Amino acid sequence: MSKKLLELVPDQVRSKLGTADSVCLLSGRDVFTALKDENLIVMACNARIGHALPGIMKAAQELDAVVAFELTMTEGGLDGGYTGQTPDSFVGTVVEYAHECKFTSPFFIHADHITVKDASKEEFERARLLIEAQIEAGYTSFALDASFNPLPVNIDIVARLARPIIARGFGLELELGERPASPGRSSLTTIGETESFLSGVNARGISPQLLAINNGSKRGNYLEGEVVHIDLERTRRISETAASFGLAGLVQHGITGTPLHLVGKLAHYGIRKGNIGTLWQNVAHAGLPLDLMDAMRCWARENNRDIKYATRVFKSDIDAIPQENRRQIHEMAYREAREFLIAFHARGSATKLAEALGRTGCGS
Repeated sequence: MSKKLLELVPDQVRSKLGTADSVCLLSGRDVFTALKDENLIVMACNARIGHALPGIMKAAQELDAVVAFELTMTEGGLDGGYTGQTPDSFVGTVVEYAHECKFTSPFFIHADHITVKDASKEEFERARLLIEAQIEAGYTSFALDASFNPLPVNIDIVARLARPIIARGFGLELELGERPASPGRSSLTTIGETESFLSGVNARGISPQLLAINNGSKRGNYLEGEVVHIDLERTRRISETAASFGLAGLVQHGITGTPLHLVGKLAHYGIRKGNIGTLWQNVAHAGLPLDLMDAMRCWARENNRDIKYATRVFKSDIDAIPQENRRQIHEMAYREAREFLIAFHARGSATKLAEALGRTGCGS
């Protein structure tokens, strides 16, 4: 990767990596500020099981694409969440694989869904402490999600949580759409809600790069016969509203199971970051030894839990799978990542990023 991009690795990250390290871990703010006018989507991968990472990295390197690696608060909080990965261990895993794979393409590490579900001091402090730990670990982009609360409360919470993120020049994503709709009303994000929210955070000195919305997508796997309902026209209008406030674009959740022909359209409607999580879990599960998968399914049935919660319980067994199984997961992840990066119009985005940052000279 270009020397120019390596010069933009944030100081806090550089101090951990060392001055001679070629790992190009950038700030999400710099990535989306530079690429805001490009008609492409940055693929963000929730790596619940780390064996998928080499395949994703290989595809990104081959296609000259920017990518992100992320975990939510529930996937990888201070206690390790349901994947057993703390902020420190997740960053360590990503960087270790980057070294092993000689991965030099630009990427960022994103804290997805830092949720604050009510206005209590306990909820706020839980989120604040997680952000503090993630910054220390090497995360460079953050999604604050207080959208479970009424709009004024959402604005107040994210404005206070965002201060250390903005002070360090890291990426900032905010969210609308989690609050349940009142009877007879749609839960989809509206233009008016978007305007009120962004006006409110701007008035508090907060300028995010991205906004996640509810446009009708479903997270996780689609059931057989279930139809994808994404309101593209609403998405376009909200993206135009977000752009008027200086945002780079919108975030799309629920891409696993979405047909590639539809995925390919999303960039034209203002989507600039696409979160893919369950897909990589599915890929990893397909490559795990059969006896291990049987044990995980049995645990999920006995405990009446989604199988994703078995990840932490069986983490030591998953980490110790034979090399042949690792290779299968790498290859499947590579094929999936390549297809999505092409559908996202992300081929060549790393070079576009380097050229844009070279022109603007932005950096933290």
